[in-house]
Amino acid sequence: MRKGLGKGLGALLDSENILVGTSALSELKINEIVPNTSQPRKNFDQDKLKGLAESIQKHGVVQPIIVKKEPDGYSIIAGERRWRAARMAGLKTIPAIVKDMSSLEIMETALVENLQREDLNPIEEAEAYQKLIDEHGLTQEYISKLVGKSRAYIANSVRLLSLSDKVRKMIVEELLTPGHARTLITIEDEEKQNKLASYITEKKLSVRETEEYVKKQTNKKEKSKSSPKISDPSVLEIEEKLKSYLGTKVNLQHRKNKGKIIIEYYSNDEFERIVDLITNK
Repeated sequence: MRKGLGKGLGALLDSENILVGTSALSELKINEIVPNTSQPRKNFDQDKLKGLAESIQKHGVVQPIIVKKEPDGYSIIAGERRWRAARMAGLKTIPAIVKDMSSLEIMETALVENLQREDLNPIEEAEAYQKLIDEHGLTQEYISKLVGKSRAYIANSVRLLSLSDKVRKMIVEELLTPGHARTLITIEDEEKQNKLASYITEKKLSVRETEEYVKKQTNKKEKSKSSPKISDPSVLEIEEKLKSYLGTKVNLQHRKNKGKIIIEYYSNDEFERIVDLITNK
């Protein structure tokens, strides 16, 4: 697998390295530049953008943006927030570095830049990881090394995309933390997911309290579907511990000192993540 950009990106984004002794620095017309379609960041805080625009009006654009030459202009590789603020400030041109990069390199650069500056919300981050997997065939292991996160972190991030639209929106709006939201992943019914999410925010439950509440609701559902025979509480407790540890649906069937454990997974990466957890890799 080709070496990632994570290690060298600091040099690429370092304003001192860009401003001193580089022939690639250009002053480009703002209206000839367009955002990068692979930009993982979709939401820009307007108040912060206005603050940056005011700073640019006083001091100019201190750090150039990075762009790629296109047939009809330029597309942004890194620095879309500065470009937006410069437009807001009324600038006609902006300092830029022109780089020739592949679509994968551009997406990796945009992702790492935003993660380094903590500009992505959890859903944007998850969507960026999933796009690298779907469109470029990267593994969660490779992505984890690229962005300096653990593989489990990448897997848990991507799993947020299985939540309902409403729950994902609540995460973006910071009404629900990813930790709270992950407790809802094993609930397949979207309407029930939404109701539980609203209840969690209304009652201001902690993550631990949320886990306990969701566990009770899940147990009620399972009891209503099962036979009248009462399940062994110790077996149910073990099943819940397995669900929490593995982060997926688990069905533990136990009768007379024998039975089976059914663990569900929804992708090859999810399968490998679960295997790693079980084998302690």
